Amino acid sequence: MKRNLLTLVTLAALVAGTLTGCSTCRCGKSQPSMQATLEKTPFGALPDGTAVDLYTLKNARGITLKVMTYGALITDLYTPDRQGQFGDIVLGFDNLESYLKGHPYFGAVIGRYANRIAKGKFTLEGQTYTLAINNDPNALHGGLKGFDKVVWAAEPVPVKNGVAVRFSYTSPDGEEGYPGNLAVRVTYTLTDANELIMDYEAKTDHTTILNLTNHSYFNLAGEGDILGHELMLNAAHYTPVDDTLIPTGEIAPVKATPMDFTTPKPIGRDLGQLTNVPQGYDHNFVLNRAGKGLALCARVYEPKTGRTLEILTTQPGVQFYSGNFLDGTLTGKGGIVYQLHHGFCLETQHYPDSPNQPRFPSVVLRPNQTYQHSTVHKFGAR
Repeated sequence: MKRNLLTLVTLAALVAGTLTGCSTCRCGKSQPSMQATLEKTPFGALPDGTAVDLYTLKNARGITLKVMTYGALITDLYTPDRQGQFGDIVLGFDNLESYLKGHPYFGAVIGRYANRIAKGKFTLEGQTYTLAINNDPNALHGGLKGFDKVVWAAEPVPVKNGVAVRFSYTSPDGEEGYPGNLAVRVTYTLTDANELIMDYEAKTDHTTILNLTNHSYFNLAGEGDILGHELMLNAAHYTPVDDTLIPTGEIAPVKATPMDFTTPKPIGRDLGQLTNVPQGYDHNFVLNRAGKGLALCARVYEPKTGRTLEILTTQPGVQFYSGNFLDGTLTGKGGIVYQLHHGFCLETQHYPDSPNQPRFPSVVLRPNQTYQHSTVHKFGAR
């Protein structure tokens, strides 16, 4: 699809000098200084005619992020390898039509409730609410038409040392069974320090529950399986699940189990010890935290390209998913067929089924409160 340019917003001045050392890797190469830019282009329309736009953010070092208004969804993310060569490290499609046919939440904002709610029911202030069962027998990722399937309003946001775009959506009372009119804002900031910052904010006019995340599938090699990626999770505990992937309520130590990523190891090393079908990780990890601010969540290293990813978050948990349900039926960008374990997700979040689990951190949002959390992705190479 041709993406005609609508606007070009230059949000940062030229970096001083004509050449700078490559700060995205250790290759020692020099590269031209660049401007941080933000472009808005059309990306098609929904069947009812609603226009969908694509925002392309590029920082002063060449990292490029593409996000569309449908689902506030990340479609592309280009970062350099150890040789300074840029490649796309997220899964997705080349056109809107492919997204509209259905997909496993590639790159989208998830809400109102990320992850699963047991049997699609929860009780709040004495009232029981019933949600759609879209992951039998449970509710998953906001329902039949969650935040991943709506068109968000978007606007550029001026920031220092980078570029940013803010997405806004108001979810009406009763949408997908959730109470309260909920106003949500998600801001993506791409900094010149090679960070992608996701800031989430929401307010409600009626007590409700809320758990927002981004569901990007990463592959730091660009294609192939991710089993050789080395992963470290800053989590000494996880929440075991039953055979429908609902937490049992236990918070268990990862030590001496396949869940132990406290020291880096290839994702595939202990995968054979897992008994779920299809085999792989789809578990919530309880992050080690000392306060309410940003804390280390994960580090990932891809040996062939040298690309690295470090994640920090204010959230208490992260869902690590190893692409277990990718099965070769989806053809993505550039004609790449997505097979089993060809992408991984690190969804910073509150725990699954928290509304029904009194031991878990609360996900209740009241009218006098503001929901806020942040997640930072740092990109590099070694």
